[in-house]
Amino acid sequence: MFRAAEAAFGRVDILVNNAGIQHVAPVDQFPVDRWDAIIAINLSSAFHTTRLALPKMKAANWGRIINIASVHGLVGSVDKSAYVAAKHGIVGFTKVVALETATTGVTCNRDLPGWVLTPLVQIQVNARAARDGLSQDDAKKSLLARSSRRCSS
Repeated sequence: MFRAAEAAFGRVDILVNNAGIQHVAPVDQFPVDRWDAIIAINLSSAFHTTRLALPKMKAANWGRIINIASVHGLVGSVDKSAYVAAKHGIVGFTKVVALETATTGVTCNRDLPGWVLTPLVQIQVNARAARDGLSQDDAKKSLLARSSRRCSS
């Protein structure tokens, strides 16, 4: 991906890390392969793209890195251990990159969007509707109500 972008444009000036997948289950029932996939896609991918973009951004003394975390980068939610861990990781990773590029023209920031009905969230809505025999609207309300009972540390 980076070789193609650099061949076409010379370098990557703006990088938005926004990859994400989700799986919900209690920690003691969380499949290890799903944990590994969520950490790889939601957290490690941001590291890999950032490490590839930084050298040319630093050489140009300009670049913007925007990491899309989630409100889950600051709080916990039931059954979302891997997602929450990855999003907390994105917040910490962003702080490190921002500090490491503070004396350059490169900036690194993060965004923490709240609950948004994306295809990823729609999967959870559908599962809740099927599991509990709810309409789509009631499943959304139920999921949103449960999300509002988060724990911050």
